[in-house]
Amino acid sequence: MPYAREFLTPAGLIIDTFESAITWDRFESFHDKVKTATECAILEATGIKGEVTCRFTHVYPDGPAPYFSFHARGRHGALLEQWQAIKNAASDALITAGGTITHHHAVGRDHRPWYDRQRPALFAAALRAAKRELDPQGMLNPGVLIDA
Repeated sequence: MPYAREFLTPAGLIIDTFESAITWDRFESFHDKVKTATECAILEATGIKGEVTCRFTHVYPDGPAPYFSFHARGRHGALLEQWQAIKNAASDALITAGGTITHHHAVGRDHRPWYDRQRPALFAAALRAAKRELDPQGMLNPGVLIDA
């Protein structure tokens, strides 16, 4: 889906994916809250009903890794703003419902604001120290996991 975004966006389609991990006992409620929030955000941002789907990419004894995709018809000249509104609402709902902002696809720039909310301060300090020693020029993914 993220690769398709490069050629579908010029056609006026807003598409994206996001993933998480959650325990089995919390999955049903989590799924419903995230899907509903994303569908509402699509309708609010575009004025048109979109589609939100979910599948499992990984399953573990303690819970699944739900992988959500969404698509909607956007408006040329407003596609970025519409996408951002949908992405914000989906990511906020994901965290509020108890999931993690990422699973197997790492963080990336799109998810960084929510990662900052979930990442423990001690881990950020350790990562900054490791980057100072191992990447003193700041060339490896600058600004992706911590500020450059």
